[in-house]
Amino acid sequence: MSTDLKQVATVSGRHGIRMEQFGHGRPLLLLHGGGGPATCRAFAESAADSFTVLLPAHPGFDGTQRPGGIETVRDIANAYAAVLAEAGLTDIIVVGSSMGGWIAAELAISFPHLLSGLILLDPVGIEVEGQEVMNVNAIPPAEIAGYSYHRPERFRVDPSALSAEMRAAMQANFATLAHYAADHYMQDPALAGRLGGVDVPTLVLWGESDRIVRPAYGRAFADAIPGATFRIIAECGHLPQIEQPAMVRKALVQFAAGLSDVSLPVC
Repeated sequence: MSTDLKQVATVSGRHGIRMEQFGHGRPLLLLHGGGGPATCRAFAESAADSFTVLLPAHPGFDGTQRPGGIETVRDIANAYAAVLAEAGLTDIIVVGSSMGGWIAAELAISFPHLLSGLILLDPVGIEVEGQEVMNVNAIPPAEIAGYSYHRPERFRVDPSALSAEMRAAMQANFATLAHYAADHYMQDPALAGRLGGVDVPTLVLWGESDRIVRPAYGRAFADAIPGATFRIIAECGHLPQIEQPAMVRKALVQFAAGLSDVSLPVC
């Protein structure tokens, strides 16, 4: 594949995964959450001066097909591992947001030989007593920003102002998210125990104002991973790569450089 900024390529016809590739440098796999690749694209572009950023659309998102063999989050992770192995990629830093963090964790558990590090941005996937993952499919779309951002007025989207095509795409993404969420809604009761097998450096970043999944959930997630570092991002909600991209970029660069202590600036 070429490493030209913003080139879009299907990297594996067999798996049918559409993947955008940005920039040059060490490989970085950037995994989006339920909002689709658009929630990570600006961050991918900003990181492209230091990394070769791979930004896939999870099967079923953004108009892609979901093959019959991909039913669960673990299935998605298996498909990405196959794509990365076929491309001969190793020493990969995997960054996952929300549901993408769950996929990233599954990659780290089952395919540690592909990864050199793991950064999780407000991930979901574990079951924590007294801490629920908010079901965004049960919230009117116009109200989701109020739970997702520290300053929701900057990011609120009025669905009625969108084109019919954009509304249909949004609804399709939500339907795909609901499929992968399954019965426990974004929680695999066995995942926390399996996270004990993660054997790569891990950084968990959490927006202090996240109301989709609270910081206490994030601390439990980090505690389940041996040696993981947990950092709170002030004035930030569920999507740090959108609301505080400079802080996430700083943390990424420090992490990639192998610094043992990732520090974040005070807002």
